[in-house]
Amino acid sequence: MRPIGDVLQQLHSGVTTSRMLVEQCLTNIANPDGEGARTFTRVNDRALQQADEADALLREGDTANKPLLGLPISVKDLFDVEGEVTTAGSVVLSEAPPADQDAAIIARLRDAGAVIIGRTNMTEFAYSGLGLNPHYGTPANPWDRAHRRIPGGSSSGAAISVTDDMAIAAIGTDTGGSVRIPSALCGLTGFKPTAGRIPLHGTVPLARSLDSVGPLAVTVDCCARLDAVLSGEIHASHPPLPLHNLKFGVLQGYVLEGLDDTTATAFHNALNALKEAGATTEPVEFPALARIPASNQTAAAEAYAWHRRSLATSGHRYDPHVSTRILHGANMLAADLLDLMQARREIIAESMQVFAGYDAILLPTTPIIAPSIADLEHDDAAYFNANGLMLRNTSIFNFLDGCGLSVPCHRNGEAPVGLMIAGTHGSDAHILRVGSAIEVALTPLRQ
Repeated sequence: MRPIGDVLQQLHSGVTTSRMLVEQCLTNIANPDGEGARTFTRVNDRALQQADEADALLREGDTANKPLLGLPISVKDLFDVEGEVTTAGSVVLSEAPPADQDAAIIARLRDAGAVIIGRTNMTEFAYSGLGLNPHYGTPANPWDRAHRRIPGGSSSGAAISVTDDMAIAAIGTDTGGSVRIPSALCGLTGFKPTAGRIPLHGTVPLARSLDSVGPLAVTVDCCARLDAVLSGEIHASHPPLPLHNLKFGVLQGYVLEGLDDTTATAFHNALNALKEAGATTEPVEFPALARIPASNQTAAAEAYAWHRRSLATSGHRYDPHVSTRILHGANMLAADLLDLMQARREIIAESMQVFAGYDAILLPTTPIIAPSIADLEHDDAAYFNANGLMLRNTSIFNFLDGCGLSVPCHRNGEAPVGLMIAGTHGSDAHILRVGSAIEVALTPLRQ
């Protein structure tokens, strides 16, 4: 795994070429002993041609407005790619017509010079934080491969494409944690932007009021570069903010309950590292937090609205773990939905007041490390319990219409653990700068 900035420097200096990068990614994808077959649902058969085109532009120096020129990037299998079928990790859509145009974010990646290396596997229809897929297989977490642990979801293949050098970075979606969870469990950095900053046109929805598009990559700077392209903004490289000027609220309440020993220790060490670096940390009580689980129930209704016709004709072809959750939305009354939407607005308003005095809110991205695939795939109770735990912390900031960054905070060689750095609506640029500063402070832990 290499940071985007380093790879771009090598491309522009001629140390490497886009063809060399793409060839290595394709070799890793095709490795019969690797995870490629479970990581990708489709590989771009024109990737080498597109790499050669990028190399020609690099030789000519024609790189203006192409900040990702020559980089192989993977994309989650719910973004439309012109001429390809968007299956969203399901067999239900396998016979759908090919897309007649690129999704908005695919077009932006192409305009920025990226080579789309392929489409990555995912939880069917993006509706789980675990990453299991009975149709296309489940790629194994890079940590403790012998015991084949979950990659996290729903952007499962996105994470593994990066950890296993099948792509330089990946683009996923995050409705309840689907970028940050696999990033945390696989030792990557993942960013969930404020919903609405990045266009969703051409994306299979899960819950339109909560869906967002974000990157999974090696560093915070990588995520910032990708976020700028996805959002249509200009990337500006700033020095990390001085930590001694920053004040962090450590969220209290159920987000700290049930942490396994590995996660609790890593989180404690991360907070100590920040304090030693001069940051101010203090517990923050958010009384409305306890109301979020009961109020955060619209996703099933929104998903059911999109899936109801397909479920009626092809429900037997869905992953039962997914269809069961979608069907929970079938009986929600419009009045109940309106009540939930009002409760959400009220809780968001309270969060803006409580969190206003902090540069970021800190909490563990997930309460536990990655469990084994075998423990979950045939045990419904274990599956739904683990899924609830995985989504518990991350989904808070989808509900609050905020943004969140997950950065690794575990020691080298130990199970991956993520530290979530979260902010309120529209604070994306600040959270990314804060994340860069925190990343530097945590570096000694990672060595």
